[in-house]
Amino acid sequence: MPTFKPAVLALEDGSIFRGRAFGAAATVAGECVFNTSMTGYQEILTDPSYFGQIVTMTAVQIGNYGINDADAEAAGPKCTGFVVRELSPIVSNWRSQIALGDYLAQHGIPGISEIDTRALTKKLRVDGAMKCCLSTLPLSDEDAVKQARAWTTIVGADYVKNVTCPHPYNWRGDDAANHNTPYLPVGTKMNAPGIPAKKFRVAAFDFGAKHSIFRKLVNHGFDVQVFPATAEAASIREHHPDAVFLSNGPGDPAALPYIHKTVTALLPDFPMFGICLGHQMLTHALGGTTFKLKFGHRGGNQPVKNLETGKVSITAQNHGFATDPKSIETRGAKITEINLNDQTVEGLRHTSLPVFSVQYHPEAAPGPNDADPLFVDFYKMVEARQAGKI
Repeated sequence: MPTFKPAVLALEDGSIFRGRAFGAAATVAGECVFNTSMTGYQEILTDPSYFGQIVTMTAVQIGNYGINDADAEAAGPKCTGFVVRELSPIVSNWRSQIALGDYLAQHGIPGISEIDTRALTKKLRVDGAMKCCLSTLPLSDEDAVKQARAWTTIVGADYVKNVTCPHPYNWRGDDAANHNTPYLPVGTKMNAPGIPAKKFRVAAFDFGAKHSIFRKLVNHGFDVQVFPATAEAASIREHHPDAVFLSNGPGDPAALPYIHKTVTALLPDFPMFGICLGHQMLTHALGGTTFKLKFGHRGGNQPVKNLETGKVSITAQNHGFATDPKSIETRGAKITEINLNDQTVEGLRHTSLPVFSVQYHPEAAPGPNDADPLFVDFYKMVEARQAGKI
């Protein structure tokens, strides 16, 4: 019989969940959140938006198809810890390169299995996301709760600085299926197949961007030049882009005044598209505000209604903050989409400038493809601006 090591998950309210350890031998603290996706645990683990968070999966069994380099959304996992009901004892997929537990161990991230994730998720839904401690080392319940309570809250935290790229670069794309080295110096030319003949240069801010977003931009006709979150407006203008893209990312959107300033400066001059944190950066650039949701939206099954067309899309989401609709009523922006579960803002469009944003993830890898046409809309908007039509 195999010997299993114990692990503990403690919440700031004193709740204790004991289970089996997997992944790294470590003690960590962060914000405990849950994700309702049925698949895509690798994309979740490697999404930089989860920096500082300990993620609970509501799907019962996790790890059955292993991990492979091609599906990573970043160079490695970015979450703080991982919580599952059952870690699959078998890895069975022709693309798998390593088991989930071994992958987390390689990157120093602890995991806990064999706990009641239904009870944990219900608690987070009723009481809200909480500070927590996850340990796969010998640790008493009392000490685990103390470490959970001692963790600094995500409110007011600038986590973007921990996940943004250090220098500007050209997105290399998926050539040679090598996702571990997507970097080339800015200015390098690539000839990627299957994209529109005419390409536009987009300056893409990396606030903790998922690789799938850059892949989508390339596939929809853009030459993607990536810039760190600290890049100033003058630096962007020096590269003469045709458009600006604002990526997803972690932390509190209100804690990023340097980004708000840059986006505000660029707004009048370039077509602009924002996703997730990028949507919230646009909110603040327009003079609006954001607030923390009780437990956030994390999963691949969030219904969003377009108020202009009446169409309802099923979307993938990962965020803990939202735009205050009243704060942008007189800011030159129009609310275009809402979440049908709680009526929160899911989309904005400027009333006079070629600028729009969505709170959800239209690239959704894996996930629903309902919102994929937004990349086509972005391309057409830039095309119309180039033609002097807007």
